[in-house]
Amino acid sequence: GVQGFDPLNGIGDVELVADGFFFTEGPTWREAEGRLLFTDIPLSTIYELTAMESTEPFRENSGMANRLDSDVNGLLLAAEHQNRRVSRTLADGTIVDVATEYMGDLLNSPNDIAVRSDGTIYFTDPPYGIDPVTEQELDFNGVFRVAPDGALTAEWEGSLESRPNGLVLSPDESILYVAETTTGVMVFDVNSDGSLANERDFVEMLLGADGMAMDTGGNLFVSAAAGVQVYAPDGSLWGAIELPGGAIPANCAFGGADARTLYITARSELFQVRLANAGLY
Repeated sequence: GVQGFDPLNGIGDVELVADGFFFTEGPTWREAEGRLLFTDIPLSTIYELTAMESTEPFRENSGMANRLDSDVNGLLLAAEHQNRRVSRTLADGTIVDVATEYMGDLLNSPNDIAVRSDGTIYFTDPPYGIDPVTEQELDFNGVFRVAPDGALTAEWEGSLESRPNGLVLSPDESILYVAETTTGVMVFDVNSDGSLANERDFVEMLLGADGMAMDTGGNLFVSAAAGVQVYAPDGSLWGAIELPGGAIPANCAFGGADARTLYITARSELFQVRLANAGLY
């Protein structure tokens, strides 16, 4: 894509799409169906946004699904807090495990997902969906990689105080950005086999860094306490997308037929804003 553009140049107004939820998360654009799915974690429900801009339940009893994504075959992936797994929904509707345990220990509560074009799946595993004191089995909060053959590897093992959260790949898939909610955003180089290397800070001290999105220019959109913060590939801040009423975003994702609508989930609300440049689904 075009490099070096200001992603906030020509931005539209932030519009409320729907409200009345408990805690919205996990927005993902389903390209094949041309619709947005998102989650309400406490309600354990996945919603779809229809063409009429109304919302209706897509799946109830979702296992308190948080982030949703599509695998390379267009099948729905879900990071499920309650079921402590990443799941895949097959074409016939059957839901199967992608990852449930590591070295004999249950995962904590998978939170966010990123998919590489070769089928590699990355996910974060903080303890937000469990009681860390009584339910956590792993002795770390990790960033995991699921190889195309299904093999699970812990790529980053954070302390019990760490909170790995949102994650997204750069347009050329050479870099993986990971939000660490207690510190900011860290970044890794992605090796050809999908493993991660050269961990370093990308943004330090960003309060409440959560879900993220990426545009075609490599600009990073980070949901944070003060709105969606937008960073250039070199880490400089372009600015922020502030939400009406001081709403606090938890996640964001590009959607729409032209990939120029940024959907933002913010607690009880779902917002959208039009951008001049396309994002990555």
